[in-house]
Amino acid sequence: MLRNEGETLTRVVVCPPGEEYCFPGDLAALGMNEAPDRELSRIQYEALREILDGDLTEVVEVPELTGHPNSVFTRDTALVTPDGHVRLRMGLESRRGEEEWMSELLVGLGTPCIGGIETPGTLEGGDVILAGKVAFVGHSSRSNEAGVDQLTAILEQQGYEVRVAPVGDEYMHIGGLMSAIGQKRLLTCRGLFPEGFFAGFETVEIDWYGPSCANVICLRPDEVIANAAEAGPTIAALESAGVTVHGLDLSEYRKGGGGPTCTILPVERVPGL
Repeated sequence: MLRNEGETLTRVVVCPPGEEYCFPGDLAALGMNEAPDRELSRIQYEALREILDGDLTEVVEVPELTGHPNSVFTRDTALVTPDGHVRLRMGLESRRGEEEWMSELLVGLGTPCIGGIETPGTLEGGDVILAGKVAFVGHSSRSNEAGVDQLTAILEQQGYEVRVAPVGDEYMHIGGLMSAIGQKRLLTCRGLFPEGFFAGFETVEIDWYGPSCANVICLRPDEVIANAAEAGPTIAALESAGVTVHGLDLSEYRKGGGGPTCTILPVERVPGL
C-alpha cells in the first residue's frame, strides 16, 4: 500500500494514450487544451515506461476506458492509502465513470476499497499528497468542500493530520503546486500556501511560472521525473538541491492538461530501497 509519496515507488497503474486520448472530441468539456498528436504521445509514453521499467517499479498497464480520453490520467481516479484505496468522485463531469473503472481494477490487484466520496462531494487524486503522518489536500474547483470533508474523515481514521489549502482555478490541483521528493522533503511554489502549511518538512521552493511547474514523479527519495518541455527552472532548482532528475518531454500530456504525476496511479511505495 502507500503512506508516503516520497518513498520508493514499487507499483503503479498506467494507461497508454491511444484513440480515446488523441481523438477526444469536445476539448472544453474534457478540460483539454488541444488534441494531442498520436505518434508523439506514444513516443512520450514509451519514454516514461522505459524509466519506470528500468527502476524497481512493477507497472500495471490498462487500456483506455471507452469514451473517456482523460482515463490516461490515472492519478485522479483513486487514492491508495495504507489500508486500501478510496474511490474518488471526479469534479470534471466528463470524467465520471472512471472512478468505478479504477476501483474494480484495484480490487482485482488486491487493494480493497475502504470507502468513497459520495454526492455532492467531489475529490480528484491530483488534490491529495500523502506525506507520512500528514496529508496535504487541495480545496479546488475539482475537489469541493464536501469531498474534502469526506476524505478528511477517512484519512484521520488512518492517523493522518490533514492540512487543507485553497487552490485557485488557474492551478487546477494542489499537485501542480507541490510534490513530495522525499519522506520529509517537498517541492513547493513560493507564496501560494498558508503560513505554516509545510511545518516539519524541508522544502525546495520555486516561483510559480506555469501549469504543473511543481509537479514531478518521485521514484525514490531525491530522484524524480520532470517534464523537460516546460520545467526548466524546476529541474535547475531540484538539481541544485541534490535531486536526481530524469527530464522527459511530456508535452503531449500537457495538451490534455496533465503533468507528470497525472500519468501514474501509485499503488505501492516502500521506505528504504
